[in-house]
Amino acid sequence: MQTATTDTLRRGRLFIVALLALFTAGAAVSMRAATAVHMRGEYLDPIDAANAGAMLGTVLGAAFAGFAITLLLVSAVLAKIGFRNALIASAALMMLGFAIVAGAGSLGISPYTALYIGMVIQGLGWGMVETVINPLTSAVYAEDRVSRLSILHAWYPAGVVGGALMGLAIDGAALPWRLELVVLAVLCVVFAALAWSEKFPPVSASTDAPVTPGEMIKATIQSPTIFVWVFLMMFTAAAEFAPGQWVDVALTQIVGMRGIWLLVYVSALMFVMRHFAGPLVRVLGNVGLLIMSAVFTTIGLYALSMVDGPIGAILASTAWGFGVCFFWPTMLATVAERYPRSGTMVFGLMGAAGAACTWVVLPFLGAVSDSAKLEAAGGDPAVVAAAQGEQLQQILAAAAEASFRSIAVIPLVLIFIFSAIAIADRLRKKA
Repeated sequence: MQTATTDTLRRGRLFIVALLALFTAGAAVSMRAATAVHMRGEYLDPIDAANAGAMLGTVLGAAFAGFAITLLLVSAVLAKIGFRNALIASAALMMLGFAIVAGAGSLGISPYTALYIGMVIQGLGWGMVETVINPLTSAVYAEDRVSRLSILHAWYPAGVVGGALMGLAIDGAALPWRLELVVLAVLCVVFAALAWSEKFPPVSASTDAPVTPGEMIKATIQSPTIFVWVFLMMFTAAAEFAPGQWVDVALTQIVGMRGIWLLVYVSALMFVMRHFAGPLVRVLGNVGLLIMSAVFTTIGLYALSMVDGPIGAILASTAWGFGVCFFWPTMLATVAERYPRSGTMVFGLMGAAGAACTWVVLPFLGAVSDSAKLEAAGGDPAVVAAAQGEQLQQILAAAAEASFRSIAVIPLVLIFIFSAIAIADRLRKKA
């Protein structure tokens, strides 16, 4: 039976299914970051070395496009699909995407096109996971949503750590980078099998005011301030996801260590800190926590633009990671509390907006990086291609500085917007 009441559910098992699904999605995200260097060297540099950075950013961003599409289209009709079917579909989509990326050079089409298609399909599966796990957790833990959503989303960085370590181990052992895709496919099979064996609550139980898809759409349209939060979600997600995908490509040859280790460290920090979101919310409130997050994110990203060694990179990453770790779950919990009648629709809008912005920002980061490299080389692409030693370091440092500094503007703007919302909320309570 697909439908069950919360009293008859094995809540812990359902939560474990959600955790494992998100862990797998997180591992896939870090896999894309860890294998970006391989994809660029094997497929994109031979096509157009001068614009390989922008091409790579487009490929990496394609996963976020798929993520956005699924969230936007499926959230409103999730009640008809059901939690279980959606989870099984997510596993199938991710496995198909892994297979296409693994065989990108032998599909009879341009490897760049194949990579793009594979990443979009992976993103569709990832989006399906996100479509399910937020309302599912909201349904089975209605009395403790902020804390449980934060714990749930702690397993996204846990997956990022697992995937990154797996990629580093495979590279260190000189094994084919595609082996990581096989491990991820096995994880997909496991969480799909677990989902198949469990009873799930109705999707309508995910909010305090269950409504039909039509009523959700009507409630959303009649609450125009929702779209302020959707707009803000674009900024918070871009500040988290885009640098995470770019850190290995940008910093590896500058800071004296694989940049992916910074992603591992930040993700481990996020895993720990998200378990403390409940106490922080009780002290600061949702909006206060978002202001604090924006401050630390701004400091961290600006610092990443100036690092030239491992210690500086770790310190900068600490500030960035502490900032972004609370963005996603706090934004979701906030809109769920403020707009209960929008149901799963508001979850979909928020996630889709965040992913869509990241889809745009990643190619932008690649283009900024390519432009900065060219400028540092005196405008000569041949110098970029032939650079070695200290000259290469200077070129890469200029690219990293330009790319991270450009994205640091995003959380800086958020500080002022969230502060304005906090002031407005306080004035409304006094009125």
